Amino acid sequence: MIFRVFFLGLAVTLTGGIGDAAAQAPAQPPIEGNIYSVTYIEVMPTTRADAVALLKRYREATRKEDGNLRTEVASRIGQGHQLVILEVWKDQKAFEAHRSSANTRQIRERIQAIRNAPTDERVHVGVSVGPLHATVGSDAVYVVTHVDVIPPRKEDGLAAVKQLGEDGRAGVGNVRFEVVQQTNRPNHFTVVEVWRDAKAVEAHSMADATRQFRDKLGPMSGALYDERMFKTVD
Repeated sequence: MIFRVFFLGLAVTLTGGIGDAAAQAPAQPPIEGNIYSVTYIEVMPTTRADAVALLKRYREATRKEDGNLRTEVASRIGQGHQLVILEVWKDQKAFEAHRSSANTRQIRERIQAIRNAPTDERVHVGVSVGPLHATVGSDAVYVVTHVDVIPPRKEDGLAAVKQLGEDGRAGVGNVRFEVVQQTNRPNHFTVVEVWRDAKAVEAHSMADATRQFRDKLGPMSGALYDERMFKTVD
């Protein structure tokens, strides 16, 4: 599985949950629709096995909670001590209940003891997403990318990532392609891709539509294009 996850700039206003880096921010209106949560975790390399065991337990418990639509855990290719949790929740109420649950609090405390860096949780709404569920094979690669555009170009950036999502889902070997927008920083987006295998990821990176997107993004980008590849944790 290949995941490109690029979500930087945490300032989550919904406090609690796995994340321990939520920033203080003014109260925001209720979030409508599904909530897409992306949590980055980096533990000490020597504690990777412990972290994986904890997160697998967290994943299985979370999948049984009311309102959870999908929970996945993946390990970064080449840097296995860096992990990501990808969750989808039915609505804000279910998400907030999960973040205050005993399971979430316990796992957060145990990860805190072995982390190498602060846990970084980003909360999003979907802007270009396809079917929620798909069959993900053992060779699949997850690509998680954080896309940051300067505030004056937010609408241009939104249009560009929406088009990227439509084009990506039509790509050969694509399993899932989701573009989501950060709730507290709407000029920040996360692109989560799942491809059949590494060959499909490479082909997508060279596709005309992908290269055109990168050309459009360049002049309005607010940070480096942070693309990371992951394999699912079985």
